[in-house]
Amino acid sequence: MTLIKTTRPAHLSSRPAFGAFAQLQDELDRLFGAAGAPFGTQFFNVWAPALDVYEDKENLVVKLEVPGMKKEDFNIALHEGVLSVSGEPRFEDRREKASGYRSERFEGRFHRSIALPKVVDATRVRAAYKDGILSITLPVAEEARPKQIVVSTE
Repeated sequence: MTLIKTTRPAHLSSRPAFGAFAQLQDELDRLFGAAGAPFGTQFFNVWAPALDVYEDKENLVVKLEVPGMKKEDFNIALHEGVLSVSGEPRFEDRREKASGYRSERFEGRFHRSIALPKVVDATRVRAAYKDGILSITLPVAEEARPKQIVVSTE
């Protein structure tokens, strides 16, 4: 029995080149017959959009990368210090219109929950969606902000 090893040049790989990790991924794909799909996707059809959380002077800001969605596709909730964002991208059905079809964009429901590091004022939370980025601004509650204490000379 002869094993034939097939490798793709780094510039043709469907994943960023991470040296030995990319090679291991290619071997697992070959071994499990995933035909180019990342290992595990046939078992776990899960997608979680990339997110950033940062704090400015008065707010916690959460940004999620969710291209191709509409503002109506999101469900955002805040409960006991945990921000939950879920949604489902809906793409037009191109399969009926094309032959030789390939899709690498995820279609399906996602859910992200983030434990917030500070107490926020839930009545002033704002969300905006522009250019594929969902931005959620959570004003830090007054009681959670640092206070400057002046020392008196009594």
